[in-house]
Amino acid sequence: MGGIHMSKLTVYLARHYDDLLEALLEHLQITAVTLLFSLLIASALTILAIYSKKTGEILVHIFSVLYSVPSLAMFAFLIPVTGLGKTTAVIVLVVYNQYLLLRNFISGLYGVEPAVVEAAEGLGMRRMQVLCQIRIPLAKRALFTGIQLAVVSTIGIATIAAMINAGGLGTILFDGLRTLNVYKIVIGSILSAGLAVGINALFKVAEKRM
Repeated sequence: MGGIHMSKLTVYLARHYDDLLEALLEHLQITAVTLLFSLLIASALTILAIYSKKTGEILVHIFSVLYSVPSLAMFAFLIPVTGLGKTTAVIVLVVYNQYLLLRNFISGLYGVEPAVVEAAEGLGMRRMQVLCQIRIPLAKRALFTGIQLAVVSTIGIATIAAMINAGGLGTILFDGLRTLNVYKIVIGSILSAGLAVGINALFKVAEKRM
């Protein structure tokens, strides 16, 4: 493994198990908090956009531009205002997630057959009733895909957020790069990638059962 001794790697894992677990839990915490705020904001914006196609297009365009900005640049832009740490990381991650969520939420809800919506409205259903009882159930796959993309993206970018003292698995990876500790680099990379792949696999399983 390019100079890596499996026995030493095993010893490192045994000695630093608590630190690795703490970093993993911290990473999951950042992901969970980010997803919560992302869904709340995206849901509110989607409700605004669903009744105005132009509004939806504008929102998606704005967040697509923000999504194209490199994460380190976004962190650097916010640090003078919110400082180093988790707060800055979560804000940036929430902003990035809006593009992934809104794009899928809006396209999914717009994709519902107009005839179905008109029939529901003809029966006297109000807009929110149509949204909750007709549009959302019929668009659930698109909504689910948006959430899946947001979670996996958050896990990946949260790794980079360790550079601004946000914690998480990236701390192990970047500390390894700083100290040239190959074991930290390998373990940090495996855990970060493994978490993203594992969560994505869980989403795939859940999607098949929908």
